Amino acid sequence: MADAVLLKIKSLMPNLSAKEQKIGRFILDDPRAASRMTISEMSSTLDIADSTVFKFTRSLGYNGFRDFRNNLLSEEFDPEISIHENVRPNDSSLDIAKKVFHSSATSLSDTLAMIREDDLEKALQFLTSARIVSFYGCGESAVVALDAYQKFLRSPISCHFIMDSHMQLMHASLTQPEDCAFVVTHTGVTKEMLSIARMVKSAGGKVIVITSYPNAKISEYADVTFVSTSEETGYRSESLSSRYPQLAIIDSLYTTLMFRNPNASESLSRIRTIISTTKEDH
Repeated sequence: MADAVLLKIKSLMPNLSAKEQKIGRFILDDPRAASRMTISEMSSTLDIADSTVFKFTRSLGYNGFRDFRNNLLSEEFDPEISIHENVRPNDSSLDIAKKVFHSSATSLSDTLAMIREDDLEKALQFLTSARIVSFYGCGESAVVALDAYQKFLRSPISCHFIMDSHMQLMHASLTQPEDCAFVVTHTGVTKEMLSIARMVKSAGGKVIVITSYPNAKISEYADVTFVSTSEETGYRSESLSSRYPQLAIIDSLYTTLMFRNPNASESLSRIRTIISTTKEDH
């Protein structure tokens, strides 16, 4: 099982071009090092074009370099990369906790350094002027989108969220020009989120995106893009610590909106009143 990717490369080597064979030999000689590289790092090391590396991964049957590397990582199952890049197998439980906390704190401070006031103000304008604000996300990002929804449900703005990705697509297809889509996607390449952003943009609606990859294709459809940085985005498509800056961005927008909206106290009071009925008296 662990050698499946390498065996695939070996079997296809005779049919590959000279440059692709160069890539294949490099990976076969040191699969661990190859699994830690980005496409740019590998092409630079081998002095070949990024497009050649991409073509090589397509020749192996992958959609692209990201899919190939994720497969190589899962085959090798290097815990230093597959679980958390800063944690080592012999770390104590307290050491691991410290590293996880440190990664989260670093992600928060790095993300804050990249936030622009113009983007915050523009996003707030879209949120407050929208007929309805819909929150979208798949997988782990859906949990972040749900958190955003339950916060903004306390505000005077009309908002909407569905967990099922197919129903999200259906809802997005009904977008009107006065609507706003708030899309959370760590990688920025999830097919459903790309489709939703494209549909909303085509309908004339506004699109706010939170992603860890600012150059991802989804940014083409975004009116505002917030970047949630993470120490863990170098090798894996998911990240433990990227959730925290995503949630902090959402909290910042929510808090500002609530302070500025004169009707905020009324809607918040109504929510608190109904929630209080779920608590037992003491």
